[in-house]
Amino acid sequence: MPSLETHKKQAKLLVRWHRDRLYAVAQRLRAGMPRLAGLTDAEVLDQPFALADAQAIIAAEQGFESWAALKTGLEPMPTKSITGLAAPRLKLVEATLFVSNFEVSRRYFEDVLGFATVFTYGEPPFFGQVARDGVPLNLRYVCDPVFVGDIRAREDLFAATVGVLGVKALYEEFKAAGATFHQGVKRHPWGAIDFVVKDPDGNLISFGWGSADEA
Repeated sequence: MPSLETHKKQAKLLVRWHRDRLYAVAQRLRAGMPRLAGLTDAEVLDQPFALADAQAIIAAEQGFESWAALKTGLEPMPTKSITGLAAPRLKLVEATLFVSNFEVSRRYFEDVLGFATVFTYGEPPFFGQVARDGVPLNLRYVCDPVFVGDIRAREDLFAATVGVLGVKALYEEFKAAGATFHQGVKRHPWGAIDFVVKDPDGNLISFGWGSADEA
């Protein structure tokens, strides 16, 4: 997870991008601020946008209800010891899904899987991020097939694994929304429970948890 200082820099960067009328940031602002919903990119960039607005967006993208909650919830950055730097620790990984139609994939994650667009980049967009409950997935347009034939489905090659509390409830939500499944809810011999969604490009995403007791 990035440090508080990193988030502060990101908030200031959002303000600068808005001031410089960078159209690529308009969708990110629209997704993070309900009052901007329905506005065009140009109209979003015409609206007043303060540092506090940017901080609220950054906090929401990280799964916090406010900037104050983000500051409270983040761990402080490690400090240098007498003998040198503190030991590094990995905190977060973001999966990237390769897609053949960026807009079709983005709408699938929004309309069917309940994600929200965090940002898009390019004109037309070729890269972006969707997130749900603070869990991000990156979408990257590619013009050529990444995998040969049916190897993904045949070998269960997951593009991403998402930890979930309430596996069965989420499965029912996705089912009602018309999601395509590679595997229904399944309990494994080692105690895990999950299900696997297949996106429009055949990317397999596992939603589950390590213990069937937490389904």
